[in-house]
Amino acid sequence: MKKGSKLAIFVGIVAAAAAVVAAISAFLLYLDKKKEDEELEHYLDCSIQ
Repeated sequence: MKKGSKLAIFVGIVAAAAAVVAAISAFLLYLDKKKEDEELEHYLDCSIQ
């Protein structure tokens, strides 16, 4: 393999890994936000009564 193609494969792997990490981070942030919204809704429901 040529040096340039090895570099391209390495850059591709690093970019793919970064995309996976970004997707996991976005999913975890979404779950955390959803949990906070549910807690707030529960708090408001209880405080109204």
